[in-house]
Amino acid sequence: MSQEAFSDVSSRTYMSTLERDLKSPTLHKLAELCEVMEIHPLTLLTLAYAGDSPRKADELLAQVRRELEAVLKERDAAKTRA
Repeated sequence: MSQEAFSDVSSRTYMSTLERDLKSPTLHKLAELCEVMEIHPLTLLTLAYAGDSPRKADELLAQVRRELEAVLKERDAAKTRA
């Protein structure tokens, strides 16, 4: 995608700083950028962590699922104890 595609949510200067890894977007800005790209923010984060490897992406997503299940299980247990 061109920088012009993002002109409604970010300046070309800002996009250039992101591309050159001089800045990192806020979560709010990440959501806006992903909206333009028509993808979920977690998709972009997965790509950032896994690169171009589908295997790494699968492993990462499996890890996230396990961790989410553990966090939710602990949260539910804490509610039961309260």
